[in-house]
Amino acid sequence: METTDLTGKTILITGATDGIGRETARQLARLGAHIILTGRNPQKAEAAVQELRQSTGNPHIEFLIADLSSQRQIRALAETVKGKISSLYALINNAGAIFMQRQVSEDGIEMTFALNHLGYFSLTLLLLDVLKGSAPARIINVSSAAHRGARLDFEDLQNERSYQGWRVYSQSKLANLLFTYELARRLEGSGITVNALHPGFVATRFGRSNGGIFDPLFRLFQFAAISPEEGARTSVYLAASQEVEGVSGKYFEKCRAVPSSPESYDLASARRLWEISLQMTGLSEPEILRSPAAESPA
Repeated sequence: METTDLTGKTILITGATDGIGRETARQLARLGAHIILTGRNPQKAEAAVQELRQSTGNPHIEFLIADLSSQRQIRALAETVKGKISSLYALINNAGAIFMQRQVSEDGIEMTFALNHLGYFSLTLLLLDVLKGSAPARIINVSSAAHRGARLDFEDLQNERSYQGWRVYSQSKLANLLFTYELARRLEGSGITVNALHPGFVATRFGRSNGGIFDPLFRLFQFAAISPEEGARTSVYLAASQEVEGVSGKYFEKCRAVPSSPESYDLASARRLWEISLQMTGLSEPEILRSPAAESPA
């Protein structure tokens, strides 16, 4: 892959203390990037940074602590990031989890939706001004092939009527794509690209977010899983490859743009999810976002 020179470029990677996020940080650090990774556990984050610095020879790796299911902590994280850096080359939204039993965040929002969707939505919007000031810049959203077959029920986005962990997770990954495509439309011409990806089914601690309670079938799938190194490949490609310079609003698997599900291209659903997400997070529409093109008259 033809890579962009990342020396001196800052990349923020969420959920990067282990698994795909950590391997993404490792590979991008080897390309010279200044890496800021986020995690929830200070000791785990410190250990990850020390190991990454040693294994890559890159001293420009640091961490910030935040629980990205919390709107309060997301806002604090964004303010800290903007206070530390003047430019941001890439934001990689990687933090996510599957919860086999229904839980709610400190904001009273169903945890999968709060972390996997609103975490991406809020942090991205709060950092758009620094990304714009760094353009050309890249936003990369880690989604999943699990989005295929999923549908959003806008009358029950919190899955209060019935809850099944894998179904709710799949819905959150569909939300990642609806958000990616809508944001790409709104950022057209800004110099910021937005793409999503499926990393592959990766052998990590993913799924253990609820005390080790996860579907026995998920345990079985672990045996067929790929390594975190392989799983990080497409994230690294989207962050560093010259081949995707200027490419936006696409979904990638194995470093190739492929079609996502028909539901993921639904404009009405994307715009409805956008408005609901603004309301749930209490965020205002960032100034740099243009409105999507008006619908063509019938």
